[in-house]
Amino acid sequence: MRDPDGLIARAGVRGDPDRDQHFLVDDRVLDRLPTYVAEIDADTTHILEIGGGTGALTDRLLALGDTDEGDRVTVVERDRDLAAFLRREFADEIDAGRLTVIEGDALEVDLPDFTASVSNLPYGVSSEITFRLLPEKRPLVLMFQQEFAERMVAEPDTPEYGRLSVSTQHYADAELVESIPKEAFSPPPAVQSAVVRLVPRDPEYEIDDEAFFLRFVKALFTQRRKTIRNAIRNTAHISGLEEPDAVVEAADEEVLRKRAGAMAPEEFAALARLAADVSDLHDGQ
Repeated sequence: MRDPDGLIARAGVRGDPDRDQHFLVDDRVLDRLPTYVAEIDADTTHILEIGGGTGALTDRLLALGDTDEGDRVTVVERDRDLAAFLRREFADEIDAGRLTVIEGDALEVDLPDFTASVSNLPYGVSSEITFRLLPEKRPLVLMFQQEFAERMVAEPDTPEYGRLSVSTQHYADAELVESIPKEAFSPPPAVQSAVVRLVPRDPEYEIDDEAFFLRFVKALFTQRRKTIRNAIRNTAHISGLEEPDAVVEAADEEVLRKRAGAMAPEEFAALARLAADVSDLHDGQ
């Protein structure tokens, strides 16, 4: 495997916290990351990596594939100089058709038809990228700030549980598989990091309108200290409910007395179905 510090030296760059650039340089962590997707027997014939940096993780992901079977990796890197370095450093792999480097913003470029993603995400846009990837229903192994990761995997009635927990777990089983110390990066970030494995699956509840469901969850969590009764009434401009009072009148009293932090995803789903049945909807905010 290529040495992470050697890659940084050959690239002639330094990480820049102001640009959300923190290069993962701990060999042990780099070696473990691909195993989190391999151990669930995920299809690794086409791995997507967001934020390739200087290629330390890219190198490990290439080793994960089967050369004879044509397995490949696609890297999306928004930094022009780093994208150019990746093309030089991995010229042989590119020529062999095993690696593709896409220069651009992961929120804007067309993503390939990947089978799994393993990525050290830029933390500033990690939420937006994650919710671009989750609807693709592919196994994901992604690195986040520790606090963000804990919120993704949180359960109801815990301080970390919120809109992020419900939205994430709507798409996948989420598991925090490893916490990463600051010292594993160059330069070290201000906070500890964590790796989350997301295994796609259908939710255990039914919804008729996914966009409304996610908007409804968002709305109720903006008033998490209020009862569901008051949150429904106070957030119609967000949820898009035309007749919030009709929803309150139709809902079960036990549910209305709860707060958003105590509501399981399936309870949100049932309430969203009821709300859509008794109220007209608009797009909300």
